[in-house]
Amino acid sequence: MSTNLKGTPGVGKETRTLINGKKTSVRWKISILMWAAIAINYLDRANLSAATPAMMKDLHINTAEMGVVMSAFFWSYMLFQIPSGWLADKVGQRISLGLAVGWWSVATALTAAARGVGSLIGLRVLLGIGEAGAYPSNSGVTAKWFPDKERGKVSAFFDSGSKVGTALAMPLIVWIISQFGWQASFIFSGLLGIIWMAIWIWYYRDPEKHRYVNQAELRYIRDGQAKKDGLDKGQPLKWYQLFRYRNIWAMCVGFFTLNYAIYFFITWFPTYLVEARGMDVMKMGFVAMIPPLAGMIAEWFGGWLMDYLYHKRGLSLTASRKINLVGGMILATSIALASLVTSAAMSVALLAISYAGLAIAASAIWSLPGDVAPQNMTSTVGGVQNCASNIGGILGPIITGFVVASTGSFIPALLVSGAATLIGAATYLFWLGKVKPIKSEKTAED
Repeated sequence: MSTNLKGTPGVGKETRTLINGKKTSVRWKISILMWAAIAINYLDRANLSAATPAMMKDLHINTAEMGVVMSAFFWSYMLFQIPSGWLADKVGQRISLGLAVGWWSVATALTAAARGVGSLIGLRVLLGIGEAGAYPSNSGVTAKWFPDKERGKVSAFFDSGSKVGTALAMPLIVWIISQFGWQASFIFSGLLGIIWMAIWIWYYRDPEKHRYVNQAELRYIRDGQAKKDGLDKGQPLKWYQLFRYRNIWAMCVGFFTLNYAIYFFITWFPTYLVEARGMDVMKMGFVAMIPPLAGMIAEWFGGWLMDYLYHKRGLSLTASRKINLVGGMILATSIALASLVTSAAMSVALLAISYAGLAIAASAIWSLPGDVAPQNMTSTVGGVQNCASNIGGILGPIITGFVVASTGSFIPALLVSGAATLIGAATYLFWLGKVKPIKSEKTAED
């Protein structure tokens, strides 16, 4: 491919550099903004958890009502995954991601004005609508801005923002609540998102239109891509036609099993440490940070490993992805063993290993939309698989709670989670076929 930038609309003087000049690194600056969007995304989710005790007391909300409030986010978050992905592919990720972050940030800030269960439910539903656009948009940005050999690293990097938002942001939010009240925490995180949105709208453009991209970087990106999203608006399939292909179904089922397991850490893990392992609240707060931090490091390693195997060792895209997917999900089965050991320290260590395995698999999961999506449909495919995954995220906490209430023990619940990860490993090993872009049936086979 030969890319000529001369005369391209929106391209400034900075881009019209010699082909043999040192390439710019705008794509990695954009990856930092992608990472920050996911970190803010999870910060806003965690805000309610941290503020729950104070809100229940202040607004006179009981436990059952707060449970409904907490679940309201997922109703809209799941339902709007596919529409958000479709919108991102239609209007571009500059608008879709900026709109998503602005939307959910306003909903977060308005939570400070909530006066009861009804208003909280409405605001959580609005939050879910906005946050649904984050991952599909990021997967589309990745497909446009990074060559295939870097897709693993950048997917792992931006998704690791979820671990930072889950683990490291909690102490900050708790401190704000203790100093200024629960309302201040929502206003703070909402303003953070608004600032991010302003930066994104100002800085982001597609590669061919970005003022700071030189010709060397653009050629490096486009010459390294099997398909080149964003060069035109054509789409070979309708979104619902994606379900004709086995790889789409395998991606959905596999991600469902991963989210089933990982939501234990997001929802029931603190309770497990207190009730099953006898930790006090302060100790639990610090111990609960261990698995997400292990996951963050493991996900960075997983992203590097995929790109190393594909680019340096010459493995196929299929093999380099499946090593992470299958190996990570098998490693994650240690969640079942964590329930059987008597030592609390050993249990936490096994749970950290499990979270690390899930994170390694996640680095490949968020590479797959760019790998398999038809031309200009990466965000749509990302939305499809994330919609399915959040069904697992909804069912996991409910089933875990039911099993614990019925048996009086976390052991059966964690064994179910372990079985889910094993099914996920088998799904990616046997059901997921060759990892390559989907083409319409008129021109090529799946």
